[in-house]
Amino acid sequence: MTYAKSHVTDVLLPLLKPRPEPVASHVEPDLLARPLSPARQREVRFSDFEAVADLKERYGLPKDNPENWHRLWRQNPVLAATGSQPGMGWVLETEAGIVGYQGSLPLLYRLGDRTLVGAVGTGLAIDPAYRARGIGLLTAFFRQPGVDLAFVTFAIESAVKLSKALQGRTLAQPDFAKVLFWVLDPPRFAQTLASKLRLSGGTAAIASALGATVLRADMGLRRGPGRSSGGPRDDGFDVAAIDVNEIGDEFEDLWRRKLAEEPRLMADRGAASLRWHFTIPGGTSRAAVLRCRRAGRLAGYAILEHSTDRKTGLRRAMLADILAEQDDPAVTEALLEAAYANAVAAGDDFFEVVGLPAHVRRILMRWRPYVRTYPTDPLIYRTGDEPLGRFLADGNGWYAGPMDGDTTLLP
Repeated sequence: MTYAKSHVTDVLLPLLKPRPEPVASHVEPDLLARPLSPARQREVRFSDFEAVADLKERYGLPKDNPENWHRLWRQNPVLAATGSQPGMGWVLETEAGIVGYQGSLPLLYRLGDRTLVGAVGTGLAIDPAYRARGIGLLTAFFRQPGVDLAFVTFAIESAVKLSKALQGRTLAQPDFAKVLFWVLDPPRFAQTLASKLRLSGGTAAIASALGATVLRADMGLRRGPGRSSGGPRDDGFDVAAIDVNEIGDEFEDLWRRKLAEEPRLMADRGAASLRWHFTIPGGTSRAAVLRCRRAGRLAGYAILEHSTDRKTGLRRAMLADILAEQDDPAVTEALLEAAYANAVAAGDDFFEVVGLPAHVRRILMRWRPYVRTYPTDPLIYRTGDEPLGRFLADGNGWYAGPMDGDTTLLP
């Protein structure tokens, strides 16, 4: 079911699109006319950090830091599981320095009793004169040894086309491209709209006031995940917020029980992996862990990521992960209510849900979210494991969400 949106929200939706195609802050006019220096392709080394960081920054990609590189490739759970050092990706290098980069982040996966190694592409950036060589970087990424599954998420259109040309497959979940969100602070949203439209002075003030009024009225029809009463729960659930470093044995026990359910491909959610995944040195985002107990036993959890958009300044709460024993709808609903309340209490401007399985999204759709569709296929994967490929052809085979991309791993 769809719901009519006001004009102000129709205009605002495009402002929230994640990861616009990077544009260089400055490219010399005669750059493309110059003779190309020979470039060789090689694997990334840890000592490449500064050169890669400079390249990514030139094309508008988020900054990383050496401490996070150490975490991603020297403290990665894949090392303990496989005993081998995962690859970091590939660069194009000339005598003048690095002119292209395709990172590869290793992730541990489970499918029933199988342990698999996945790799998600990250940070693709290439100087304009060398962009024809992008196919070589992506070929190396998708065909790297020691990886059961390679994939890219929420990539720019050119990278998606190249990935498909390399026999990448689209995730068979049509709703995965639909981002759900709720506005929490109408005035801030309206101010952002006025800024984006380059309004100023009295015009901006009037537009902001009118926009906020329209949003408030529209929000009356789109009540977010919340209980009618703010008092103590009477459904037998104990939902509380904890720190990431408090993820312990009860989370490990829940994960073991989850693995015994119907087989699905899932990023490893053991206690140690969760702590590693959501502890980012130098990160500007903050993770909030919500655990749900029933009769004293952990029945599920949700992890919310609070961040601020670098360009718009809007404060976002994104549902980074949610897990409930037996996909229990009552547990799932209690966690979604708690996540929404946490976003409101944190002063976020909007609450967003990307991906996640159908049983989660069905509950969320009852609360009439705004919906925007990502402009490209948001997850493209390739596997040389034929049984795994057949399994993933069923859209329900992958418990896919933000934990499968690089967004929740970078500062």
